[in-house]
Amino acid sequence: YSSMWLVLNLTLAPCSMPVVDTPAAESRQRPHLVACAAAEEWAADEAAAAAPAAPKEQPNLGLSGKLAAESNKTVDGTAQLKYQPPPEARVCKKPPWRLYVFKGAEEAAPPITLNQTPYYLFGKDRKVADIPTDHPSCSRQHAVLCFREVEIDAPDGIAVMRVVKPYIIDLESINGTHLNGEKIEAARYYELLHQDVIKFGLSSREYVMMNEAAVK
Repeated sequence: YSSMWLVLNLTLAPCSMPVVDTPAAESRQRPHLVACAAAEEWAADEAAAAAPAAPKEQPNLGLSGKLAAESNKTVDGTAQLKYQPPPEARVCKKPPWRLYVFKGAEEAAPPITLNQTPYYLFGKDRKVADIPTDHPSCSRQHAVLCFREVEIDAPDGIAVMRVVKPYIIDLESINGTHLNGEKIEAARYYELLHQDVIKFGLSSREYVMMNEAAVK
């Protein structure tokens, strides 16, 4: 009996060996983890689909700063123009206007006929100036003489006429523009009349407006 008892004890004794995960046991756990990951990914996709779509950015069709500047450059792109003519700017054919340039009592240049373009730019930057003013006190783009179509009362006092008249505007120059001895306000149009005298900066040259129709 003693031998049988020994065999029975060995058979029924609990096993004290530690349990070690085997590759087979590990493989049995992976399907569960994969299923959880797939479920989380599906839930994330559903949430993204249910969220409201962000508004699509619309294209900006306006000019950028650089392109806007380019639109106000000279033909060859060498200089930035400070002046843009107004919509009412016109070429004046009649009556014919001329600009006489004097330095003291003598003519300093041949008369300038003002019937080619709607406006004439004065300044010492010869790349853009229509009528150069080379005096050191003059700005690069100093002033503009512009012909503008305006409405006036007809002689009968009832009707309205449209005529083209000359105006001078100072382009915020450093030393200003003078009309008949008085400094004009910058960035404002002043009508020019027959025999008006214009001076730029500290230059002694005088530019005299002459209406040829008034001379005859």
